[in-house]
Amino acid sequence: MDIIEVLLQKVRPKSKRGVAGIWLDEHKLVAAARKVRESGYTKFEAISPFPLHGIDEAMGIPMSFIPWITLIFGLFGFAFGTWFTWWASAVDWPLIIGGKPMWSLPAFVPIMFELTILFGALGSVGALLFLCGLPQVDPPVIDATLSSHRFGLFVPEDDTGFNSAQIEKLMRDLGAIEVKGAEF
Repeated sequence: MDIIEVLLQKVRPKSKRGVAGIWLDEHKLVAAARKVRESGYTKFEAISPFPLHGIDEAMGIPMSFIPWITLIFGLFGFAFGTWFTWWASAVDWPLIIGGKPMWSLPAFVPIMFELTILFGALGSVGALLFLCGLPQVDPPVIDATLSSHRFGLFVPEDDTGFNSAQIEKLMRDLGAIEVKGAEF
């Protein structure tokens, strides 16, 4: 096995087989997600071309911890900005100009603020990319129209109590216009 194949296996996430249902109305999808969760499935995914209000609650997705990562990186940025401005003006290059102190807090507040924002934003984006497994090279596509005007639910085979026929019937009863076996 050559090095390119090894890298591709590391970069590409493992796709799963399962059952996918497709809806035309986002409100029906949110209601279907709630019913699928009430039926005991926990590992299912919702696919939508835009964010849906209420889908997180319907799927039972807990609050993200990304805001805490942003806070931690922001505080680190603020501490770094404070230390760096003190070190640069009072230790590395001390200049006494007009009798002013070597390190004056009000003069460096903008730098501290900007580093707080910079570190918080970069930390959030980096954590999000890492947690989502991005970049995802050549992801499997359930249906090409899911990125424009349709909505989908995907229940993987490794979910508890998976029964293909039962899931297909459940999705059809919940208003899916198409139900099919898929890989995601």
